[in-house]
Amino acid sequence: MFVLVEMVDTVRITPWSFQRQLNEAIAEELNKKLANKVVYNVGLCICLYDITKLEDSYIFPGDGASHTKVHFRYVVFHPFLDEILIGKIKYCSQEGVHVSMGFFDDILIPPESLQQPAKFWRVSDEAEQVWLWEYETDEGAHDLYMDQGEEIRFRVTDEVFVDTSPTGPAAATPDKPPAPPGQSTAPPAEDSGEKKEAPYTLIGTICEPGLGLLSWWNS
Repeated sequence: MFVLVEMVDTVRITPWSFQRQLNEAIAEELNKKLANKVVYNVGLCICLYDITKLEDSYIFPGDGASHTKVHFRYVVFHPFLDEILIGKIKYCSQEGVHVSMGFFDDILIPPESLQQPAKFWRVSDEAEQVWLWEYETDEGAHDLYMDQGEEIRFRVTDEVFVDTSPTGPAAATPDKPPAPPGQSTAPPAEDSGEKKEAPYTLIGTICEPGLGLLSWWNS
């Protein structure tokens, strides 16, 4: 679930931090930059593990800060495929069951990976929607609801990384007249139709009836 990743970065230390130990100042800057951030194709950065090498520091003209190339190891959340994890149901939608591990929320179990037969149940208010498992017993079928907060065991089947780096402005269309000076050409946020994507998502499948559903039913 957690791995050590070797990284290299150039760290800038401001002049008012020169009185501190260099390793301490660099560790703080690295955690400010990386902790709780997703690095593309690497995973969710948790915390600095250690610094393995410090190269020479330089001060460039016009900048009083020092710049040091640092080799270090960072603790990263990056489960391997087929690893079994435990989380809690955060909410349900037509996309599937969304699971949280407390420090990481972007986990999705799609409908086809739920225990079957499963069906989506929703009342008029979209805030009340849930997936349920039609559990067969000798007495007939029983609807076991996948309620928010229920503990769940799931197996990681896929991972999706999305590059969320900022992009430049869209190219102007030839048939659209230029905007008056001082007026923004960007569409309003509500009209852009773009859904914010998570930079790192885990796709899983339920690996056992560990929802607390069977334990609830048998009790």
